[in-house]
Formats: sequence, C-alpha cells, structure tokens
Amino acid sequence: MPKNNKYEYVEITDFAAEGKCIFKSEDGVVFVEGNVAPGDIVDLQVVKSKKKLQEAVVTKIHSLSSLRTDPYCLHHTVCGGCRWQHIAYEHQLKFKRQQVVDHFERIGKIRNVEINQILAAPKTEYYRNKLEFTFSNWRWLTKEQMDSGQQFSKNALGFHVPKRFDKIFTVDHCHLQPDPSNTIRNSLHHFGDLKGIPHYDVRLNKGILRNLVVRTANTGDVMVIVQFGQKHDEIIAEVMEYLHHTHSEITSLNYIINLKGNDSYQDQEVIHYAGEEFIRETMEDLTFLVGPKSFYQTNSEQAYQLFNITREYAGLNGNESVYDLYTGTGTIANFVARRAKKVVGVEYVEAAVQDARRNSELNGISNTSFFAGDMRNIMNENFLQTHGRPDVIITDPPRAGMDLPVVETILKASPDRIVYVSCNTATQARDLALMSEHYEVTKAQPVDMFPNTHHVENVALLIKK
Repeated sequence: MPKNNKYEYVEITDFAAEGKCIFKSEDGVVFVEGNVAPGDIVDLQVVKSKKKLQEAVVTKIHSLSSLRTDPYCLHHTVCGGCRWQHIAYEHQLKFKRQQVVDHFERIGKIRNVEINQILAAPKTEYYRNKLEFTFSNWRWLTKEQMDSGQQFSKNALGFHVPKRFDKIFTVDHCHLQPDPSNTIRNSLHHFGDLKGIPHYDVRLNKGILRNLVVRTANTGDVMVIVQFGQKHDEIIAEVMEYLHHTHSEITSLNYIINLKGNDSYQDQEVIHYAGEEFIRETMEDLTFLVGPKSFYQTNSEQAYQLFNITREYAGLNGNESVYDLYTGTGTIANFVARRAKKVVGVEYVEAAVQDARRNSELNGISNTSFFAGDMRNIMNENFLQTHGRPDVIITDPPRAGMDLPVVETILKASPDRIVYVSCNTATQARDLALMSEHYEVTKAQPVDMFPNTHHVENVALLIKK
C-alpha cells in the first residue's frame, strides 16, 4: 500500500471508463478523477480503497502529458460537462474507438470484426441543440472567486457541480450551444437578480425561478421553456413578458409550473405562451417538428451522419419490411421510410408516437405505422402476423440497452438483418453476445456525437447465420 494513502511522482498510464484515467501500481489499478491525461506525472491521494482497486484524486501535477491541449472554457475546472477539453481531439477519438473495441472483445467476446475508424465531429464547440440550466439561491463559488475578495450575488443560473445535486455554479459563457443560448440565459439571470425574484432552493423545494431549457434548431428556430417552482401568476407573467419582448429570436416560448421534488417535466403540463408550439429541424428533404417534450438527437449535424450509416447498414432496396424499435418521435423510421416497403415503429411513450405520426404526415410519408407500449408485449405472434415479419430490425435503445425479453422477442421475429444503434457500447456488447448464437456481427461504425466527453455512439450490423 502507498505511504499515508499517497502516491508521489507517478505516471498516469491510460484512459478508463466514464472519463477517468488510471495508474497501475503494484497494489492494483488506481482510478483517477479530475483533469488528468495519460503521460501526466502526478501526486495522488487515495480516497477509496478496495481489494486491488483504488480511487484517487490528483494533489499535484509535476509535468504535463503530450496528449494535452489548452482548455478553451473558463468553467473547465468546475464543470463536468466537457471534462476532456484538455485532451487534444485526435487523442479523444483514438480512445473512443478503442473503448468500442475493448467492450466488444471483453464484454461481448466479439473479435475479428471490422470496426471502422470513428467518424469525427466537424464541430467540437457549439454542437448541441438543447441545454438545461438550473436556478439556485445558493451559488457555488470557486476557490479563486472566494479568494478574490469580490462580492458575488448568492443567486445562480447554470450547471450542477459534479456529484453535487444542491450546488449550482453560474455559467458566464457555455461553448456547447450556439447563440442565442448564452444571451438568453445571461439576460434572464440578470433580470431575475435585478427584480429580486426568489431563486429555487432544492433542499426546501421552494422558490419561483427553477429551471431554464433552451433548444436551438438548425433552421434558426429557438424554443425556451422556463420552469417555475411556485405558482405566482404576477411574477410568472412578468418573466414571460420580459423574455417575449426582449428576445424576438425566441420562436417558441413556454413555461411549466413544477411543484415536484425534481426538475423532470415529462409528466408536467407545458403552457404555451408565445410564438409557435414547435420548432423545426431539417434532415435531407425532411422536416421534423420538435415540441417541448420531444426527444431529438442533441447534435443535429452528427445525427444526420448516424442515421445515414444506419440506413446504409439496413441495406434497403425498397422491398423490405422494417421494424424500428425504440423509435421515439420516429426520426430514424421516417428517415429510412422512402427506401423501404414499410416501416413499423414501436415506442413505449404514447406522446412520442403521436409526434412520430405527425412527422410522417408532415413529410408526406404514408408507409409508416407507429405503436405505443412495451415491446415485450406488443411484438407477439399476432402482431408479427398482422404487420408481417420484419426483413430488417433497427434498434436504438437507451443507455441501459435492451432487456432480455426484448432480445428474445427480436430473435423470435428472426429478421435477416439487425442494425443496433447504441449510446453505450458496454450494454450494446452485452446484447450482441446474447444474440451471437443466431447472428454474426459483421461491422461497426463509431460516431462521435459529443466531443470533449468520453461518450461515443456506435452502429453495429448483425447478419442472420
């Protein structure tokens, strides 16, 4: 064991899962949190220890790795959103692809598969079309701010400090979303502070200004949703009128009165205040209406590349019956529909299915049908006989991957091809292993949707044996 749970002058050796790095000591693997990179020479303080596995934080950096670059964001040391911006982008891409390889080989026992070079994002800044910001009446101050002697308002509008549900730091400029996101957020923060409107206290579940959602579309449309933590008609009207008359760039203005103990709003009523009820995203010659509760890939530009690969892997010639599982608002289903005989979309959330049908109608697509419910129950033998067995199944599950019953349902459907789109290659590899007796993984294409983070999307093609 290290003396006093400390390691001195050790070299960080590699990346690890969830954006961490590792140092391999004689006592086992040490997982290191913080802004470190392989090749850094550092001192470490162990904060958690198990058999042959430790967790540590950096107490001092003696020399910097050649993999590093200068972070561009002034919030880099406190924000966990873009935790890899100190790593040069080409090295980020290498690790992300290696992460896919490792998961396939270690978890899925899948080897000798063509895993293409990762598809890099053309933009490493200002690539997101949606961000959520939180109001707080207890602003988190960095050590530098506290040491400066400057007086700061106690009110904050920004992001959570990593691993602290109750600590919010004020964001002056975020490099994730294009303007007018920063302008709107800073304007509302200043207005709320100036007017003395109570900011939310998460511990007491009390306060009026609670949450801000900004969505920016590739058409130039802008949606704003303000969550209020208390019903106060006069203040709500004052806030909404301020945004409406000060920011003409907002094309859809909405608000929610959320009295719950958390900020999730899928179960809350969205009150439309001004402008249109939707914003519009475009992809090829398709237009998608995105509502306040609609899911849409948060990197529009890379989403097009992801869907293009998915369509290519599906190998459509116009005669196929395609099932799109976890179809959401039907983005993939509508994107591939014109190259298929028909597309059947299945999704758990009824509201999303309604969006999918609306988007088909908007684009003049008549060969799609969408169904809401649990896939394990919907895709029974009667359903397959009614709608025809699929030639191709496209599946794009959440990070948790597919439940075993869903995998079994897919195997019963027995399509010729399965295209598996994943935002978590660990659960993807697990699911691929479950299908390995009947399907062979022939190739995979990683796609970088979220630069400066450890996340990677991956599309895998399975062919029936």
